[in-house]
Amino acid sequence: MDAPFHAKSGHQGTAMALAPLVHTLYSRIMRHDPADPKWPNRDRFILSAGHASILQYTLLWLNGYGLEIDDLRAFRQLGSMTPGHPEVGHTVGIEVTTGPLGQGFANAVGMAIAEEHLRATLGREVIDHHVFVIAGDGCLMEGVSHEAASLAGHLGLERLVCVFDDNKITIDGATDLTCSDDVAGRFRSYGWNVIEAGPISEDCDALESALNHAKATKGSPTLIVLPTRIGFPSPDFTDKHAAHGNPFVAEHISRTKALLNLPDEPFHAPHDLLSAYRAHAAARCGPERESWVASGAPQQLIGHTTSGLAVRLAPYLPRFESHETPATRVAIQKVLAAATDVLPCLLAGAADLTGNTGAKLSPDRMFSRADRAGRQIYFGVREHAMGAVANGIALHGNLVPVVGTFFVFADYMRPAIRLAALSKAKVVFVFSHDSVGVGEDGPTHQPVEHLATLRVIPGLQVIRPADANETAQAMLAALDHDGPTALVLSRQNLPIVSDGRAVTRGAGVVSDSPSPLVVLVGTGSEVSLCVAASKELVSAGIATRVVSMPCQSTFLAQDAAFRESVLPSGIPVVAVEAGSTYGWSVIADRVIGIDEFGASAPGAVALEHFGLSVSNVVRVATELSSLR
Repeated sequence: MDAPFHAKSGHQGTAMALAPLVHTLYSRIMRHDPADPKWPNRDRFILSAGHASILQYTLLWLNGYGLEIDDLRAFRQLGSMTPGHPEVGHTVGIEVTTGPLGQGFANAVGMAIAEEHLRATLGREVIDHHVFVIAGDGCLMEGVSHEAASLAGHLGLERLVCVFDDNKITIDGATDLTCSDDVAGRFRSYGWNVIEAGPISEDCDALESALNHAKATKGSPTLIVLPTRIGFPSPDFTDKHAAHGNPFVAEHISRTKALLNLPDEPFHAPHDLLSAYRAHAAARCGPERESWVASGAPQQLIGHTTSGLAVRLAPYLPRFESHETPATRVAIQKVLAAATDVLPCLLAGAADLTGNTGAKLSPDRMFSRADRAGRQIYFGVREHAMGAVANGIALHGNLVPVVGTFFVFADYMRPAIRLAALSKAKVVFVFSHDSVGVGEDGPTHQPVEHLATLRVIPGLQVIRPADANETAQAMLAALDHDGPTALVLSRQNLPIVSDGRAVTRGAGVVSDSPSPLVVLVGTGSEVSLCVAASKELVSAGIATRVVSMPCQSTFLAQDAAFRESVLPSGIPVVAVEAGSTYGWSVIADRVIGIDEFGASAPGAVALEHFGLSVSNVVRVATELSSLR
């Protein structure tokens, strides 16, 4: 109550109701050691209902994870270690970034997949833990939770335990305003074990029993349906939706503290209680963690390190010759085939589009109930969940997921892509069928604005390779990047026009003329279009340079001298890309692109219709060069 009051912002009601549960988890159930917050064999805890962050911060403070009482006083303030929602990498002890409801639940499914796979491949003496997640009504209303729960039940992820905070309250009011789901029945239909715990939310012994029952369950994940009373024991706000997001005023806090026999002073924290709590936390699992280290288990994880991956893969990358014309979606599959044995930390999967996207390891050994060592995940038609599950796999540690779908369906994954960037989760998102070149499927399946919208996400590396060689180098760039990467790949075959080196610094010259009069800049399939146009321009006496720019952000981050060497000042630039022209004005004088939705027609016809043709590029470049 004190921290939201002090911040004049926050959600104390859910935190109050769940305090006994989370106390029980941290002090009696979970395997964790504050002396080594990144212990690979720790149990994972995810607060999917991230608005209740003050609850987790309080437990991290009590357990000795580095937070002190002043950090709680600084709740939700600029630069504090206790931001409004939990952020991984910002506060020690936070496993994933939560807030957008349902995402944390799906992250937990990903972490459970990671645990199963690592336990199967490395042995129980190395990895053998559980994943606990708390989800509220909002989490389970969001569509991503339906997809993720269905996948978890199908896979029988028995190390996953979700506690459903069944307080029947959302911001607008009671849940019966909007929802009449039978949550227990729904999860049973997914194949989950369901424990309907009853009114035990204030009984730590009963909570411990239910959680241990869930841990002992075999063959399925467990949902504990826990009825709680939001805001309890406030005499003013118990069971009221106003307890959700409105900080109590001083009188409300005073009356509640009186019921709890607590001193009426802010941030009351008895030193002896804090010392005892931290001593208990250190003693409970510290010896087990030390024994794990002494057993040599960390050495078993070395092969699954996620650092230095590009250097390890580089000698094994396939090279593509000038006579080859693979689509870049085909090229990525060849790259992943080469990486399969070299990088055991890779998992791959797609949303019912494995062959179409190339997000496939070789051999195609399926991760399933029967084979946890399999590395190919079949996500089904569940793009929402796939993105968030991939984040969970990456943030678990020791694994790098590569997941694929059609580029237009990046829209279904956007919350997870954004959170991947915010979390610096090393996920490789493979998006194929990258333009109106998709063809007859028409505008519903033809991405137009998607490149522009992904490029504006801070920290997301967006690479659209020109050919197979750039695709191979793009995979190295993805493995090197501190965060997620979107590889945007073609459906159609593309000629080899480069050696791939443009990827390293975001752009590079792929064909040139002495003293060029115009520069054509392309990405993806439009680079070969620019090369073809340049030949006609040179024949007409217009010296032309062609630049491939697979990654705008990488190029723009280079020093001025390099940028000048690629795009010399005073030479007009025409950018050519089969997508929105948004964002190109900082690079080009003219842009040939598509600022409307697509059309149902064969791919080549659609591209021609929208001006992505040699004749149109030659026309625009000729006009621009004549103005010089």
